[in-house]
Amino acid sequence: MPTLLLRLVGPMQSWGTTSRFDQRDTGKEPSKSGVIGLLAAAMGIDRENWPDLEPLTRLALGVRHDRPGVPKRDYQTAGCATGDTIIKADGKPSKDGVVSQRFYLADAAFLVGLEGDDRVFLEKVHAALRNPVWPLALGRKSYVPSEQVWLEDGVQDAPLREVLARWPWIASPRKWEEPPEKLLVSFETEDGSGVLKVDQPLSSFAERRFGTRFVRSEWIAFPQEVAHVPA
Repeated sequence: MPTLLLRLVGPMQSWGTTSRFDQRDTGKEPSKSGVIGLLAAAMGIDRENWPDLEPLTRLALGVRHDRPGVPKRDYQTAGCATGDTIIKADGKPSKDGVVSQRFYLADAAFLVGLEGDDRVFLEKVHAALRNPVWPLALGRKSYVPSEQVWLEDGVQDAPLREVLARWPWIASPRKWEEPPEKLLVSFETEDGSGVLKVDQPLSSFAERRFGTRFVRSEWIAFPQEVAHVPA
């Protein structure tokens, strides 16, 4: 089956699935809901539009950790200084300050693959990534990609696992950095093995209903060709 590839590289990324109120988490790799949200933004699919979003949710997701990134915490406050007044969600003023902890991944690079049985549909999504309707973000609106998400020849006529195993390393080599000997890759499973994740969209993003899926991780050999993917 054909596979669509995305390059998710940026100084800050956040892929939370269990965030509540003032505590915003992040997973160690892009969530399926986050990736689907990015594709929806590229295609101009509104938050309330489930019929157009649903085909995206049926794609199988795979993630290759080309550079895992470093977990970081952003400590934020609002209205905590003497004399500050903030407006609460109900519109009423308050003198109580708000402290928020937001976790993110710094300097991460992921090669993301989406496998489906309709190449024409994947080509449509691929074209939208090159000329997105709305700005693209890496989990949060302020976390913009530092490199283009769209990849040249990003739709491959090969299964997801095969494409992720052979595609060149997307993390730009650095003078002080040796390429790794192997890369971590995560795949969705259908046999119930792996880690349970609750990030499978079941409705429009306005309704925010998510189901479960199982993800298994494994190590693969580093691609033989160490080259930067052309933009």
